[in-house]
Amino acid sequence: MHYLKAGEYTYLAGEINALYHEAAVKMGVSDSVQNILYVIREKGAGCSQSEISRLTGISRQTINSAVRKLEQEGIAYLEPGRGRNTLVCLTEKGEAYAREKIDPLFEIENAIWNEWTPEEQQEYLRLTQKYRDALKKYLNARL
Repeated sequence: MHYLKAGEYTYLAGEINALYHEAAVKMGVSDSVQNILYVIREKGAGCSQSEISRLTGISRQTINSAVRKLEQEGIAYLEPGRGRNTLVCLTEKGEAYAREKIDPLFEIENAIWNEWTPEEQQEYLRLTQKYRDALKKYLNARL
């Protein structure tokens, strides 16, 4: 069996993840904090821990620990959401912190995105979604 092509995608994804890790190190934040703040900055005020988990792939336990640390540092606070959901919100200090630590990532990503044609942007999204959907299908069928 030949794995090279699928392996190339896996290696590229790993290299991209390593670059985000390197960015987190340079910004002085953990990967989980970077991911949590990224989702909150993108989704806006009051993002549930379960949504953060779903969007980042980080376990709820890890998110809960990171959020507790952010609370202790005065960066985030929790408030009740719908049902059993708890919303993670940023304090004023947290907003400033996220602008410093996360917004540069948005700027870099937008610069890259804007270098692509609209067709390239749509093709990238289409193929990535197609890969995600097929991966989910095969994992559910085989594992």
